[in-house]
Amino acid sequence: MSGFERERAVDRLEGLVDAVEDERMPVPVREVWALGDVALGLDPVERLDVYVTKDILLRDDSEPSASSADGDGDGSDLETRFRDSHGIEGVGKTVRADWAREYPQHLRANANGHAAPEQCLAAHLLGDDEPIHLEVCNSSFEDNVTQRLRGAQLRDDYTQLLDPRGVCLWADGTRSEEAFRKLRESELALPTLSAALEMLGLDGDESEAAARELHTWREQQDGVTVRGDVV
Repeated sequence: MSGFERERAVDRLEGLVDAVEDERMPVPVREVWALGDVALGLDPVERLDVYVTKDILLRDDSEPSASSADGDGDGSDLETRFRDSHGIEGVGKTVRADWAREYPQHLRANANGHAAPEQCLAAHLLGDDEPIHLEVCNSSFEDNVTQRLRGAQLRDDYTQLLDPRGVCLWADGTRSEEAFRKLRESELALPTLSAALEMLGLDGDESEAAARELHTWREQQDGVTVRGDVV
């Protein structure tokens, strides 16, 4: 799949927000943002960039009845069950036990074999071959833009940047119909990437180099890509 026509890209974003609103997620979700090409009004949208703010699962808030139904036992029993059946640790600790029980096909692990919230969210929300990049973090989009900028500068790796040109679609249970309207009508007036990075404190040459590096990295991606971090 080479990209989305603009109208279909916005429809796809609405579908993502619908899922977050209506379906049980592996972890609590607080914000959904669209960034990059779709926020700029481009048509077609070569890749759809989405940012999700999630909570770290310090205590599983699964419904007790959901994890004990049909003889499955409590959350610790479910953790054992998924360790035995999927080779994945951490169900009920890093992702909700009742979500894993309802959507076992979306359960994904990191390299250490523990349930990975960002990969689980991607599996639940996205198709395998969609040209979508998903960023998942416990920090809000606006806070993480500056955090990631500092990290990219320290590592001299601007592929780690977050494109700061974002629009909030959904936050704490409230959908922004105005944001969707502006996306559909291409009403958002946003600067170039280099100009946006300059506004964040990079000098002119550095912002141009950073923008080129991030654009090159994006052009090399294909299908669904996912990146998760914890701040």
